[in-house]
Amino acid sequence: MDEEIRIADNPAERRYEAHVGDRLAGFAEYRAMPGRIVFIHTEVLPEFEGRGVGSRLAAGALDDVRARGLGMTPKCPFIAAYVRRHPQYADLVREAPARQDRRPAEAARETPAEDR
Repeated sequence: MDEEIRIADNPAERRYEAHVGDRLAGFAEYRAMPGRIVFIHTEVLPEFEGRGVGSRLAAGALDDVRARGLGMTPKCPFIAAYVRRHPQYADLVREAPARQDRRPAEAARETPAEDR
């Protein structure tokens, strides 16, 4: 690939974007959480596949996460696989907190008295 691949965070769209020249080549969507970024989907546009855009996008996004002092949770299979192949990013991985029952009073009412 002769043209430079630029990676930038686009917080308004909640995604990191890869641009080749002035064209969008791919993106990694995320959710911002306290202290971490949750990557949920990565896509490289068909005309840019096989040109290293996805790898550059993953590395650029993860480098930015590190520079911002955040961690990340790789819900996106592409980002998860990238981290497995590049262990220098493993220290960024933060598991999602266990989901808590948001309505314990309702759960108690639904549980039969003999099971409480």
